[in-house]
Amino acid sequence: MKSTQAASEEKPLRTGYTTGACATAATKAALLSLITGEAVREVTIRLPIGQKAVFAMDEVRMDGNHARASTVKDGGDDPDATHGATIVSAVTWLREQGIEIDGGVGVGRVTKPGLPIPEGEAAINPVPRRMIRETVETVLAEHGVNRGVKVVISVPEGEVIAQKTLNARLGIIGGISILGTRGIVVPFSTAAYRASVAQAIQVAKANGCRHLVLTTGGSSEKHAMKCFPHLPEEAFIQMGDFVGFALKHAKRAGVERVSLVGMMGKFSKVAQGVMMVHSKSAAVDFGFLAAVAEEVGAPPDLVQAVREANSATHAGQLMEEAGRMSFFTRLSQLVCRQGLRHVDGGLTIETVLVKMKGELLGRAEWSGTDGETDWDRCGREGWTSPALPEMD
Repeated sequence: MKSTQAASEEKPLRTGYTTGACATAATKAALLSLITGEAVREVTIRLPIGQKAVFAMDEVRMDGNHARASTVKDGGDDPDATHGATIVSAVTWLREQGIEIDGGVGVGRVTKPGLPIPEGEAAINPVPRRMIRETVETVLAEHGVNRGVKVVISVPEGEVIAQKTLNARLGIIGGISILGTRGIVVPFSTAAYRASVAQAIQVAKANGCRHLVLTTGGSSEKHAMKCFPHLPEEAFIQMGDFVGFALKHAKRAGVERVSLVGMMGKFSKVAQGVMMVHSKSAAVDFGFLAAVAEEVGAPPDLVQAVREANSATHAGQLMEEAGRMSFFTRLSQLVCRQGLRHVDGGLTIETVLVKMKGELLGRAEWSGTDGETDWDRCGREGWTSPALPEMD
């Protein structure tokens, strides 16, 4: 174990730069090279947050009316799929006035509604587009050049990198998105993940989904897709630890029904009303789980065993081995109750509690549309526990 002194001397996590910032820097280098006739190996750009950042170019090439510059994306200490990717900008003079921005190899194309970019266009988000355009305008003005410019952003490894993302589900085909609203990447940024959840919900809404399935990760999503084979891919959204955030955005999008699919560890927290379920945000309350076990009629020795369990999964194993499956139904009911309380009603919430290998533990749903005003009566009235299909 590290000492307190050693922990206090650890270096802070290093921030990195977005693909949008890299694309802007590469564009500036390429355009300057085209104007001056000399390869520009380093440029400074202004980020959306107001800071300046210096970017070194990995390669610069010039050929008549064309220049190409590339930089390697540094994601800092964030575990970003695009860290280390080469971001390329090719700049060409146009006969007509104006600035055209497009995507090349490895930059996806938008094929579904609901994104901030129209269908058919390259997946270069609005802020990066603005950064590129403003940078081009500034460079042209500073050098007294009055010519049209075409900018094409490409990412040679983009199509492979995109396979590690959810782009295809969002309707972004053929590569990655050029992203970034601030220009910098904050390590382990919760804001970035929340933004991706919100965007996925908007895509689902734009594609007519009125029933969303929110899962805590890849494993639970795999099981969820077996539970709801009739739903389109867009309906399945990995909310991660952001249960409350996802539910509120679903309601705001006019969704009628939300199915929450997850496992004991995180959902035992939601059952208590904890809506951000990261392990660092909230620990499992074994006293709460013991109280639920007692409520469903578990004998004192089993209740005490649950209280002393090593994990929420262990507590569930104890109850399952004792044949007390009503424990999981009750937890599922409480998850629905707390979810509806969090969003102040207005939709139907279903909870599906599964094991790691996908076996069903408990299921319940409730909408609160029966005029119920006393939340403490949830679990006695208005509930259903429909059967699930068999899962591998």
